[in-house]
Amino acid sequence: MTTVIDTTKRPPEECPKSAAGRLRDKAKNTGGLYKPRVPIYPKLVHGQWRRIKWALLIATLAIYYVTPWIRWDRPGALSDQAVLVDFFGRRFYFFGIQLWPQEVHFLTGLLVIAALALFLVTALFGRLWCGYACPQTVWTDLFIYVERGFEGDRNARMRLAAAPWSFDKLWRKGGKHAVWLGLAFGTGGAWIFYFRDAPTLLGEFWTGRAPITSYISCALLTATTYVFAGHMREQVCTYMCPWPRIQGAMLDEHSLQVTYRRDRGEARRPHKKTETWEGRGDCIDCHACVVVCPAGIDIRDGSQLECINCGLCIDACDEIMDRVGRPRGLIAYDTDFAVAERAAKRPPKYRLLRARTIYYAVALTVVSGLVTWGLAHREPFDLHALRDRNPTYVRLHDGSVRNGYTLKIANRTFFARPVEVTLKGIPGARLSAPGEAPGVVIRTMVPANEVRALRVFVTADPNGAAATLPAAFAIRSGGASAETTTTFLTGAESPP
Repeated sequence: MTTVIDTTKRPPEECPKSAAGRLRDKAKNTGGLYKPRVPIYPKLVHGQWRRIKWALLIATLAIYYVTPWIRWDRPGALSDQAVLVDFFGRRFYFFGIQLWPQEVHFLTGLLVIAALALFLVTALFGRLWCGYACPQTVWTDLFIYVERGFEGDRNARMRLAAAPWSFDKLWRKGGKHAVWLGLAFGTGGAWIFYFRDAPTLLGEFWTGRAPITSYISCALLTATTYVFAGHMREQVCTYMCPWPRIQGAMLDEHSLQVTYRRDRGEARRPHKKTETWEGRGDCIDCHACVVVCPAGIDIRDGSQLECINCGLCIDACDEIMDRVGRPRGLIAYDTDFAVAERAAKRPPKYRLLRARTIYYAVALTVVSGLVTWGLAHREPFDLHALRDRNPTYVRLHDGSVRNGYTLKIANRTFFARPVEVTLKGIPGARLSAPGEAPGVVIRTMVPANEVRALRVFVTADPNGAAATLPAAFAIRSGGASAETTTTFLTGAESPP
């Protein structure tokens, strides 16, 4: 008969004969330069924060897997995928927004907005991103859910890990890893759909006609998801991710974090039904908060680098408080300042508005406003002029001088547009395209979502002008316009 020790009543370190104790002893005896990783088996907990995590897990995974399949009507031969990073066409599509490579400043602005939003949320509420929406957290939660389905909850998983290999252990472990690999492959497969039309790529992928980069990207993301979410888990957050180190600069004593209210919990000790609560704290030292923690830490030790503020320890502690008849909230989202105020018998104060949060909010508002204004006033056309270098100019038989240019006209709209090209700055200059008579205006058609290269000749009578004359090409199409500066070489000798 197997004796099961309830490790929720005592920490595993005090149960050397339990499955957890045997695993830890094995890890300690391996030796080596670095401390071996002690496996963490978080226990399933039910409560408000666990439900929020489930809801966000479903929502974020649904967004990730469904987004490439959302369609958005675009004219012509353009892709109708709503969100697409088209490397072949050198475009980024986001529903009705289309960005070109030259507009990388918009992508930079979006990254700055994301960073400032993360700074503001962290300064106000701690590592909410890490605990609820980070991909590492989301996929780790999903992998643990699968692991629990095959191997059971905490104690069952520890017993299985410490047990010798058998058919039961083999099929449970094998089934778990098979599902993990399937989820990891689905993760990598969904990722590549963001970079090529999803229905087209799906058919190409399974028939071997997809680009080699699609297979390589899928394989790499499959491997990293399987390793990071299935095996490394909290080690990614603790040792690989830079954010736990950076967050220290964002937090202060007024930041809301998952906090053990020491003023209420101490002095802690086990409790019996016949005992009174006078002269002691509400913490009964049950370690329920430790066994549910995905990072394996004790929140009662204070704010720690490993803590991702997931709130699971709050649910576990509230459940214990309900059992022993004490008020909930021994562990809760709170601030260090409020805990200190209560310990000093003063009413707690919360300061959401402080120097750093105001700075982050103002910076976030300014950058968001600039990006929004830029997108709203984004010109549908762009124009660049390249002057011929050989020959730099041609002197005609009537004494006039001709310069050749190549105009790059970018049409950022989804429709072909007629464009009028004019020249400013040189009186009497005449424009012409190859095979056309000179005039003051050149009319051409620019295809939708393309760059039109237009050869243009400018002919003018220098009439004793300087060697170089400033000029500007301008285009107009309806109410839209664009302009670019250039120079006109007259052929006159430059002054010594």
